[in-house]
This record gives sequence, C-alpha cells and structure tokens, in this order.
Amino acid sequence: MSIREKFIVPKRYNTIAVALMAVGILAIAGLYTAHGSKSDPHEQARFWGSLMQNAVYFLLVTNAAMFFLCATTLAWGGWQMAFRRVTEAVSAVVPVIGVICGVILLAICFGNNHEIYHWTVSKSELDNTLLYKSGFLNKEFFAVWTIVTIAGWSLLGRKMRRLSRSVDDKVLTREEAKKYIWNNTVWAALFIVFFALTVMSSIPWLWLMSIDAHWFSTMYSWYTFASTFVAGVALITLFVVFLKNNNYLELTNQEHLHDLGKFMFAFSIFWTYLWFSQFMLIWYSNQPEETIYFINRIGNKVHSSPYKGIYWLMFLINFLAPLLILMTRGAKRNYTTITFMSLLILFGHWLDFYQMVFPGPSPDHAPTMLYDFGVGLGFVGLIMFVTGKALSKVPLLAKNHPFLKESIIHHT
Repeated sequence: MSIREKFIVPKRYNTIAVALMAVGILAIAGLYTAHGSKSDPHEQARFWGSLMQNAVYFLLVTNAAMFFLCATTLAWGGWQMAFRRVTEAVSAVVPVIGVICGVILLAICFGNNHEIYHWTVSKSELDNTLLYKSGFLNKEFFAVWTIVTIAGWSLLGRKMRRLSRSVDDKVLTREEAKKYIWNNTVWAALFIVFFALTVMSSIPWLWLMSIDAHWFSTMYSWYTFASTFVAGVALITLFVVFLKNNNYLELTNQEHLHDLGKFMFAFSIFWTYLWFSQFMLIWYSNQPEETIYFINRIGNKVHSSPYKGIYWLMFLINFLAPLLILMTRGAKRNYTTITFMSLLILFGHWLDFYQMVFPGPSPDHAPTMLYDFGVGLGFVGLIMFVTGKALSKVPLLAKNHPFLKESIIHHT
C-alpha cells in the first residue's frame, strides 16, 4: 500500500482559514466600537470578557492535545501512533494562542478596568475576603505564573514534538528504541506534572474562578480540565476525519476513530459527573456565599438570570447529546456522526466557558453572542492555519517509532 506521507495544504483550506481569521478581526473591531471604546467600565468589560473567554478556551483546548499525547506516552500506548502527527500539529498552536492569551490576560490584570477581576483594585479597597486571598490573588503572582505556565506548556510541548521527529530518518536498533522510549516517557511525565500544577489546579483558579473572587469550588479545576480535554479530543478527531477524507492517514481506520469516540463519550460523562457534584453539593448546602454563583447563572424564585437559557442549553449539548448519540458502537465508527458530535462538543464547551466568564462582570444583562461567536471563529481560523502549516512540515507517519506496529494491528 502506498502511503502519502507529505500533507499538501489545499488552497481552499487556507482560504477558509484566512477568511475565518478575517471574521475574527472584524468581530474584535465591532466589539471595540460597540463596547471597548466606551467610558462605562461595564461596557469595557464586555469587550475584554469576550477576548478572554475565547483566548483561554482555545488555548486550553489546543493544549489538551499535548496532554493526550503525553498521557498515552506514559501508558506506553501505541494505538494512537497512526495519527500521532495530527495531535502534535494541534499542540503546535499553543505557543501562538499562548502569546495572544497572555497579552489579553495581562492587559486585563494591569489595566484600569476592574469589572472582570475585582481583586485587581488597590489593597486599601479590598474587603476582608479578598484581602484574605491577596497572598494568591495579586497582580504580581498572576503575571509571573501566567507567563511561566504558557512558556512551560510551549517549551515542553516543543520538546515532545522534536523527540517524535528525531527518528523520522533513522531506523532504531533494539537498544536505541529502548532509550528513545525512555526519553519520551521522562519528558511526557514532566509535561504531565506541569500540567497537573497548572490546568488541574492553579490556572483555572487564577484565570477563571477569580472572576467570581468571593466564591470558590474545590472541583473547579477538574471541571475546567474535563471541559477542555473532551473538546481537545473532538478537535483532534475533526482533523483526523478531514485528512482521511482527503486520502491521507491510510493506516488510521475505524478502530482508531472508535477509540477517539470512546474518549469523547467517556469524558462527556466525566464532565457531567463533575458538573453534578459541584451543583448538587452547593444546592444541598444552600449557603449564600456558594449559591450566588448559580443564582447569577440560572436564577431563583426572587432573582431571574439572563443566562438561564444558555446554561441549560450548554448542559443539554454537553451531556445529553453525547449520551444519546455516542453510546452505540456504530455511532463512534461513523464518520458523519463523529464529525457532527465533534463540532457539537466544541460548541457546547465554548458555551460552557461563556457562562463561566460573563455572569461575573455582567450578572444582569446577558451580552448578545454574535460578536463573541465571531471572535471564536477567528480563533478557529488561526487553529486551522497553524495546524495545517505544522502538518505540512513533517511526515504524517512516525514510521520509525517502535510502537507503530501496535497501531497498525490495533483492534477494539
């Protein structure tokens, strides 16, 4: 069988990517004109909130690709080798969006608008709760840990990609293969540890939970991880299906697609478990300092929330749709179904981040989503462009990897 190792970016693909980026730029310009240029701090927060929501969401989603690669590397799994280069290419977007996201977050933190991060006001203006948290919630720590985090993700991800490509032109002996697998395992472990210290703990607290700085949840970071990981798998799946439809990835088949579908199904259920646990415990304890978070999102008997429809739509998309559609074996092996569900999951968790960000600075007026969706499409175009470029630079098949045979004979 002839293997097409070199991906040639179709002209139409680049045209769509550039067009989507143009839509994003126009949406940002529209947002700034309608909100960002106004003197009202609530209007300005509307502009910065949209940039932040999209940048943080797509950064964490693309970074989830490297987590997927490192987790399977630590498990010494070989089933994903047939499409490993797709995962690597998606993770190559992290440094690009990371710079954009870092600039946005630092501009919000050190800017004059305090509607998103209330704790950025001068120390004399902090109430007792925020003063108590000021050892963690302060501008200096926020800036340093944000820069260290984005740099760590980018550098460790780059190292993993370089290790993968180092054997493209070299057939390994038995001893060289052992050493290569060991090096991969060590660097994958370093990434996982750093990922645990950031995505699974501190970064969601800093970037997202501190929007509602008086509220906290011990499940918040895991909830954020589950949301972005399942969306990351969906993004990988979309690129795999695209390449298959264009006669690439000849060694990737329905068995691999089935496993990607199982990941999407399983982590959709895991996300729902975390959603329910957080929601149920706060509802059951009924403490005002905790329930305010959900009152701002779904309301109660005395306070209606403009985000109620968005919140429950997000829940239906992210739980019921995967549960009902991806449960069967056939659905996870069907290209049309898996593509539809990947798109739906990406949109559903985009909505999840929307309701995580906006009710804090704008609890009484839900923003119209047209501009926000336009900004999101801009990031989609950027992901398409950078991923396509990354795919075209290296062979699509890691043909000399010691675990490639396991992927070829993989059966679920």
